[in-house]
Amino acid sequence: MTRVDFYHLQTQTLDNVLPKLVERAYDTGKKIKIKIGKEENIEKLNSLLWTYQEQSFLPHGSKKDGFSEMQPIFLSSDEENPNKSEILFLTDGAICELEEGTAYDRILNIFDGNSPEALETARNFWKLLKSHNLELFYWQQDSNGKWVQK
Repeated sequence: MTRVDFYHLQTQTLDNVLPKLVERAYDTGKKIKIKIGKEENIEKLNSLLWTYQEQSFLPHGSKKDGFSEMQPIFLSSDEENPNKSEILFLTDGAICELEEGTAYDRILNIFDGNSPEALETARNFWKLLKSHNLELFYWQQDSNGKWVQK
């Protein structure tokens, strides 16, 4: 069964949170796909993952880089899963259809809690998944930026 974790950003930005979560997921040895809601933000996230920390290395690429099926971390704005990822990150308002989502072991939906539109999208996605009895978890940051399960 697919596990779905909702990460409600309130005190930090996606740029601060995403690389750390991806790094932890990458350490599991599983392949990862990061689905980005807006095509124009793929290169921004591509750059971020290369530069966010000097001592860190997250091998990744997008269609533009080629060899999509060989990328340990694949960035895209569409449904394709050429590297046969087991973990799916949804960012920047990206969503997935139920059939697409159940192809993954785990989905991490990271959304901006300061955006009414992002909150509404996350709520609707939660309701859809809940109606199909998927394993759902909700995480929110405390005042120190630590993730707390609610």
